[in-house]
Amino acid sequence: MSRRRAKASGNDKSRTSCSQRFETDLLKSGYRMIAGSDEVGRGAIAGPVVAASVILNLANVPEGIDDSKKLTRLQRERLDVAIRETALAFSITRVEHSEIDRINILNASLLAMEQSVKALQPSADYVLIDGRQKVPHLECPQVTIVKGDSLSVSIAAASIIAKVARDAWMTEYDETYPGYGFSSHAGYNTRAHQEAIARLGPSVIHRMTFHGVRVFQASLNLVVD
Repeated sequence: MSRRRAKASGNDKSRTSCSQRFETDLLKSGYRMIAGSDEVGRGAIAGPVVAASVILNLANVPEGIDDSKKLTRLQRERLDVAIRETALAFSITRVEHSEIDRINILNASLLAMEQSVKALQPSADYVLIDGRQKVPHLECPQVTIVKGDSLSVSIAAASIIAKVARDAWMTEYDETYPGYGFSSHAGYNTRAHQEAIARLGPSVIHRMTFHGVRVFQASLNLVVD
């Protein structure tokens, strides 16, 4: 089947709710393995940035998929299971705090998304990307969609499994590095998190180049992670 120019566009202001409309446009253009990709943890000051990519079975999409930030923890965890069970493919990748400090958070986020798209089996023939920045080094076409996790069901699915995975990892870190409250704030810059850093100094999973961590580095006990 010849592939016409895809109509999917992140600038269509008429698209105001999470649906399959972007995916349907791409299906009409001849694409079949349509992935959504998103990342979580970009705004945190500790822990990894985590990306996920999902190729949904568009004939069997779990009900209730939406931007992970709009869902409760229980809703995310239920949908995480359903997405994994019904998707044609999914992948989750992470870029660690040390690499974030080395290459900056934007590049680390794009790297995590690149790795997650490339890890899909079967591979995608088109990717819907959340945000404004295209992901480098992909071999298939892509389109960026501002607020894509609220508009595209594929991107929303990626946001859900990425969020659930990262929250689980941060809960594990809470056991390894007690006192910081990682299981409650997931590494984001809350007042309780700042108070913990002031009291304990940064842990080895904190992002040392981030404001809110740099000022406390003098008290850091350097332990190999």
